[in-house]
Amino acid sequence: MQAIRKRAGSVAFDPFYDPMTAPALGPRSDYAPTYWIGTAGPAPDDDGPVTGDMDADVVVIGSGYTGLSCAIHLAKMHGIKPVVLEANGVAYGCSTRNGGQAQVSSGRLKRSQWIQRWGLDVARRLHAEVCEGFELFRGLIRDHAIDCDPQDGGHYYIAHKASVLPALESEAALLRDTFGYDARMISRDELHETVVRDQEAHGAMWEADGIGIHAAKLAFGYLRVARELGAKVHPDSPVQGWEYRDGVHHLRTPGGTVRARRVAVATAAYAPRDLHPRLKDRLMPIMSNSVVTRQLTPAELEAVGIRKLSPLTDSRTLRHYYRLLPDNRLQIGSRAAITGRDAANPAHLEALREGMARKFPALRGIELDYSWWGWVDVSHDMMPRITGLPDLPGAFYALGYGGNGVMYSAMAGRRMAQLVAGETLPDLPIFNSELPHEGWKTPFRRLGQWGLYKFYHFRDERR
Repeated sequence: MQAIRKRAGSVAFDPFYDPMTAPALGPRSDYAPTYWIGTAGPAPDDDGPVTGDMDADVVVIGSGYTGLSCAIHLAKMHGIKPVVLEANGVAYGCSTRNGGQAQVSSGRLKRSQWIQRWGLDVARRLHAEVCEGFELFRGLIRDHAIDCDPQDGGHYYIAHKASVLPALESEAALLRDTFGYDARMISRDELHETVVRDQEAHGAMWEADGIGIHAAKLAFGYLRVARELGAKVHPDSPVQGWEYRDGVHHLRTPGGTVRARRVAVATAAYAPRDLHPRLKDRLMPIMSNSVVTRQLTPAELEAVGIRKLSPLTDSRTLRHYYRLLPDNRLQIGSRAAITGRDAANPAHLEALREGMARKFPALRGIELDYSWWGWVDVSHDMMPRITGLPDLPGAFYALGYGGNGVMYSAMAGRRMAQLVAGETLPDLPIFNSELPHEGWKTPFRRLGQWGLYKFYHFRDERR
């Protein structure tokens, strides 16, 4: 395993941190020991921690993909140069712990489920929003020369057992015939010959939009762009108190209080439950774990047979997401522990290893160079929200991607910047309603999560 990357003057990374039970993070924690942090090179310069009281037009809380995109678009589209506050290092949370897979999705629901929930007209407009978001994401990387190793080739949604093929075929037909989107089915033989020799695969649905990226290089690229446009980014400055008085938000950090009339929250699953009462328990943090192997030998590469470096996802409810990295290591991730206390349980790592071996028997027992886990911001209704808080003037949030935020976070940041600037967003449910609030029930949902994981595993593996 690779060593944890140390930050100057840092404290040890806490692998058992749990946003449901722990106090606020930071500051100065080391990064999680991810492949992305280990191979990104040095981060661009930031503006250092807050060192005194200050005033700002807009404060963005959180310096991951969403917060930095919001900062970029505030500066580029609206002439507003925000102050970004980050509890630890830049992009400390989800943005440097994900699988580096950008897909044409947002939240956990499929197009057919959008139709069931909101009707066809809303579903079509939501589809257009997500497709526009993908083009924005591509454009940010291209136009700002963000060197994040983009691998553009579509997304492959792989049937891990024969019984799921009819549902994939139905979804592909819906995408083509109802949404006019390029999607098609691929047979097992074609998949093995041209994409990947996944031994579980019975076929796949291919979607035209899918890009594999280097997660930390993308985040650090956003950081560079935001600062070039005039944003100030302050790491190691957690918000430890938030008061609203006389039309001004007072955000207390260890180094001083930042005062602003508008605040944009982009903390994903890493927001402490006490950040603000209006935000408490609007998310259910879910853990995902990921590993990266040593570099594969020529014989192993031939056995694995990955011809595309764009995203691969299997059809399990507790899905595996995986791909070959540009340096010939294999990355694979899936759901893991329920609580932070159980995160290092070797059973979770063994389950992920076994999942990799079922797909690629030649890799059974292979050495791992990286292993990590992190929290995903799953909303209670499986869809994100980019909205304002009606009874907290000048406060906005973009949260709840459910593991599909690598791409859509760019668009969410832009949409939140529009809200901050006083613009009206399209009439879509992800903009005109708040995240469902579960209140006191949220901690107890973990008991249900444990039972659901058992059920999902049984259903996923039953042939």
